[in-house]
Amino acid sequence: MNGVNPSILQCSMNPNADGRRTGDHHATTSATDPAMREALSWTQSARFLTTASLLTQLPPPGLPEVAFVGRSNAGKSTAINTLAQHRRLAFASKTPGRTQHINLFELGPADAPDARWADLPGYGYAAVARGAKLRWQQVMADYLAHRHALAGIVMLVDSRHGFTPLDRQLLDFVSQRVGTGEVKLLVLLTKADKLSRNEAAKSLAAAQKVLGDLATDHADISMVLFSALSRQGLGDAELVLRQWQAAAPAQLADPVDQAGLADPDAGAPLSPR
Repeated sequence: MNGVNPSILQCSMNPNADGRRTGDHHATTSATDPAMREALSWTQSARFLTTASLLTQLPPPGLPEVAFVGRSNAGKSTAINTLAQHRRLAFASKTPGRTQHINLFELGPADAPDARWADLPGYGYAAVARGAKLRWQQVMADYLAHRHALAGIVMLVDSRHGFTPLDRQLLDFVSQRVGTGEVKLLVLLTKADKLSRNEAAKSLAAAQKVLGDLATDHADISMVLFSALSRQGLGDAELVLRQWQAAAPAQLADPVDQAGLADPDAGAPLSPR
């Protein structure tokens, strides 16, 4: 692949004089851009709704949902808290692998919510007992393959290391729903504040190459260099998520049952390691 794949939206970055990226883009642009300000206000409305260990325990799929996925040490909970401007909305443990349920958050006005975020269990933490790992990896697989309300996936990938074999396995698992445009994809290349300009460019190029395999005429794929510490890429990520919500149906029909299963036979179990 030469250059930028036009099918993948590479959100803007703001290089500093010393070659490192900073969060200035969010601070300056959001202050003057009405769409950015509105997206910021919307993401800050996120609040805890419920937790579930099975899909059948989730509320009926009446609102579009965005799932946050990633390795146990990719900064998933920290990214959710940064997007929501809420330090303890998603539990960020010092011990990876602690999230073993689906944690659901609601957004929009309290009396008229318009979207939900789902914090799925992290994967790839070797110290977790295999039995427990199998259980919550299956919950995650069932949600990604079958949840009718799923409108988008935010995938957290450590920008310093790129896509691991497990990350690639997850991409392959959701490739059909992403490729048809049924589910949108945003990749946050986390911990970008630790990269030099050259390293950031290499990280983006490597991600472009991997995501190019999923790109189709119907797919909606974006990627952002992201740092919870410096807030780099925060405004871009907020804007993408808000645009997803605006483009989604206001109320999703429930074609099957209360669990919102899109197709009980779709997909195959993820292979936890």
